[in-house]
Amino acid sequence: MVSLADFIDSSTILASFGKFLIMFILIAIASYIYTAIALMTIAKKTNTQNAWLAWIPIANLYLTTQIAKVPWWTIFLLLLGFIPLIGSLVVIGVVIYWWWRIAEVRNKPAWLGILVIIPIVQWIVIGVIAWSDKKLESLS
Repeated sequence: MVSLADFIDSSTILASFGKFLIMFILIAIASYIYTAIALMTIAKKTNTQNAWLAWIPIANLYLTTQIAKVPWWTIFLLLLGFIPLIGSLVVIGVVIYWWWRIAEVRNKPAWLGILVIIPIVQWIVIGVIAWSDKKLESLS
């Protein structure tokens, strides 16, 4: 038999989960919009055609390769992410390489590309690459 206490506990848990889910979705949408705006800005500043592709999932990966001036087929390397461990390392390497090249194209220190794999820091780095027109000093 289900008691009133069981109902209250389960409804509280469900409400908490719902709040968490809504918050997660809002953060994901804000993150997507921020990244799309930044990528579009980078594309425009590097005179890359079709900057609007930043708003289309998967097409934005193609745009990223065009900005970085790397072969478009490197997108397929991201599929290796489905292979445990080795695939994840390859994906991390590809993302670092892409952003390393994008930083170079924008006349920023290439090591900024490495920082893109650090959660939260990535948003700052992408913003610096997109909107900072100052020449940042290199570590060397």
